[in-house]
Amino acid sequence: MTLYTFLAVIILLAIGFVILYVLSIYLKYRKSSYKNSSGNSFLQILFDKGNYGEFLIFSRLEKIERHHRLLTNIYLPKSDGSTTEIDILMIAETGIYVFESKNYSGWIFRDEKGRTWTQVLENKQKNHFYNPVWQNNGHITALKHATGLRNPELYKSYIVFSERCTLKKVNVNLPNVFVMKRDSLLRNVKLDMMSSPNVFDPEQVDRIYVKLMGFTHADSYTRSAHIENVRSKIS
Repeated sequence: MTLYTFLAVIILLAIGFVILYVLSIYLKYRKSSYKNSSGNSFLQILFDKGNYGEFLIFSRLEKIERHHRLLTNIYLPKSDGSTTEIDILMIAETGIYVFESKNYSGWIFRDEKGRTWTQVLENKQKNHFYNPVWQNNGHITALKHATGLRNPELYKSYIVFSERCTLKKVNVNLPNVFVMKRDSLLRNVKLDMMSSPNVFDPEQVDRIYVKLMGFTHADSYTRSAHIENVRSKIS
């Protein structure tokens, strides 16, 4: 075999692997209700790291057998006139589960009391991002106003990172607040649901879902204003 032939075979194998990988994602996307919930096309999840991370969380939560409802990209009004965006929300008989997706690689460090956490990449580059625990607290505050359900025990806060990262010193000792990688999400949520009492009946779950659906599929102006607001928090 000549070098040219060898390289051609390697290239063809690489292309075949990429095609199979993309096809596997597409088939999973077709089976999921994520498109209807988010409005995101397949290309929007394939080429957007944030959307792809949300899709992976959503598709895992769909596997839960107990009665539940899922929503994505919920834009809720805040008291200062801005909005807060919830990546993924699950309403179940055991409570309202709020998921913040961080599809990051590298090492993740948190500051116990700081407004930002830090991502350190292999090239030693450091990126700061708004404290996701605080971020989800803001989501829950907005949810309390939107639903009228103000009991804090009804809400569960999940901060979900990619399997590609390493969590360093990110233990959070707060009630109903969980920080984890995506590959342990489904197991932990199921355990949480098994150990939690029912606080809603199925009809209440559906009513909350219908009420919050009105805050999904935001227009481009709302999305852009929200992005600028998030950027201002870490500048």
